[in-house]
Amino acid sequence: MRELGALGADDFRRTLPRFEAENFRRNLALVARLQEVATAKGCTPTQLALAWLLARDPHVVPIPGTKRRPYLEENVRAADLHLTPDDLRAIEDAVPPTEVAGARYAAAAMATVNR
Repeated sequence: MRELGALGADDFRRTLPRFEAENFRRNLALVARLQEVATAKGCTPTQLALAWLLARDPHVVPIPGTKRRPYLEENVRAADLHLTPDDLRAIEDAVPPTEVAGARYAAAAMATVNR
């Protein structure tokens, strides 16, 4: 999704600070950088992100929201990706946490996280 207008009026993402107009624009630039890394690795950005999570720690279990079977099958293939230390560095260089624009959730919702 590259346009905020593509979100339905009741889409949860409309409540997230990272999807506010300026934050969304800035975050799309990060998505483009991640796409470059994924293309070089021969996978989708989603697969790359899931493989990165799996490589972080054996106790990390990503639970992607998946509405359709083809997306589920795509997500499962992430477990077959082998990420080298150079791959991990490229991912982290492409999307440094300090460059992600906007809070994860609105302030009220953030207050309930990790309580």
